[in-house]
Amino acid sequence: MLHEGTEGAAKAGMKYLGYSLFGASLALYGLFVLGSFSEGGADVTAFQYGGHGVFPATGAVLFGAFCLLLGFGGKAGLMPLHDWLPTAHPVAPAPASAVLSATITKAGVLGILRTLYFVLPPELLRGTWVQTALLILALSTVFTGSMLAYKEKLLKRRFAWSTVSQVSYVLFGLLLLTPAGLSAALMQVVFHAVCKTALFLTAGAIIHHSGLTRVTELKGIGRRMPLLMVSYTLASLSLIGIPPFAGFVSKWGLATEAIATVPVLGTVGAAVLLISAILTAGYLLSITIDAFFYPPADKKPLHPTWRMLLPVGALSAALLVLGLFPALACVPKLG
Repeated sequence: MLHEGTEGAAKAGMKYLGYSLFGASLALYGLFVLGSFSEGGADVTAFQYGGHGVFPATGAVLFGAFCLLLGFGGKAGLMPLHDWLPTAHPVAPAPASAVLSATITKAGVLGILRTLYFVLPPELLRGTWVQTALLILALSTVFTGSMLAYKEKLLKRRFAWSTVSQVSYVLFGLLLLTPAGLSAALMQVVFHAVCKTALFLTAGAIIHHSGLTRVTELKGIGRRMPLLMVSYTLASLSLIGIPPFAGFVSKWGLATEAIATVPVLGTVGAAVLLISAILTAGYLLSITIDAFFYPPADKKPLHPTWRMLLPVGALSAALLVLGLFPALACVPKLG
């Protein structure tokens, strides 16, 4: 971000640094707390694949676990440590935004995954205030991110708020602390990465060829860049969760497992996921409608190069393949 050399880029870079350091400090504090109560001490490198530490079920241990998970959650855009994402995306180049959304946010997901299945036994947190509080935070982030994306008029910032929402789907699945929840969450990691990369590359192509950065300026852009906007629409359908695209598989798995695992909060969670899907349709497909069903202000065709069209088209096609064959996104079970 800082390489742009603008005042906005500098502020965005410093905000990202501040949130990153605070989240890392919170996670480190939680790790120290857990290490002081672990029978093996603070050396978590001793925990082997599929293993975990041995901790007493005390209030201090639960508090340490909460700090550790919340700190990693900040890297994934979990509220209240989420505000760096919509600040960073608009000033970053489109390829950097694609990596930031698809990959960098997953570092927080990896931290939470390592904590829940390599450091802490899931049984220690299941049914505690830590699980409940983090599930509520995840669902709040899903809803708030979708609502703010729906209201946002700057294209890349809209996609950034979408990332805030969609990555918390993953956190919600992980925090169910069940094998099925873990499986659905990991599929959502793959599907979201593919989908959001396609969307940010689309935004980059639009900005590069037309200079348009706001959603309200995109009327008729589909008539000027038809192949690009068709690919955008396919990726949007996946992010919404429309079958047979990939997003449907993971989100259906998250909703059904939530209801089966924590009936009351899970039912609320399924409703939040449904509302989020409706809002996602609103803020993504409204761009498609404007792009194809309104005449452009400038009728001159735009011609993205094959280097721009090929990645977006391939990623959109991959979302259909993954939706029809979701086992391609599965990973080996832990343990």
